[in-house]
Amino acid sequence: MVSFYLKKTKELSSSELHDIFALRSEVFVVEQECIYQDIDGKDIEALHVYGKNKNEIVAYARILQPGVSYSDYISIGRLLVKKKDRGKGLGHELLSFCLHSIERKNLKSSIKISAQSHLENFYNIHGFKKYGEGYLEDGIPHMAMIKKI
Repeated sequence: MVSFYLKKTKELSSSELHDIFALRSEVFVVEQECIYQDIDGKDIEALHVYGKNKNEIVAYARILQPGVSYSDYISIGRLLVKKKDRGKGLGHELLSFCLHSIERKNLKSSIKISAQSHLENFYNIHGFKKYGEGYLEDGIPHMAMIKKI
């Protein structure tokens, strides 16, 4: 059973922050073989959403206010599910939790994401639509997607 949490950076324990950064590195740097600067300075301002199964973080995303990644949009990024826990619907649960959290916080901006292209249908299910042309980000095909609020 996975429980989801929403915390500001200053509310995270040092072990939670360590586990989040380790999991992001495991998925985005090691598994996807993509060398890039994951810790980008945006985490300080982020709302961190994570799912825990017992004492292990198995899912994660961050929510950024307008002006952090995009001037006029909220952003959800770094969305991931640990490899051994994929295929169980956790990605949908995680994204739904993010969207409900944005709604509960009464954030009124539309949401823009930089989605890996192969996940277009996943995001479509949650109301995101492709915006513009695809592009490469760190050597991986991506596309901008927007969910109107």
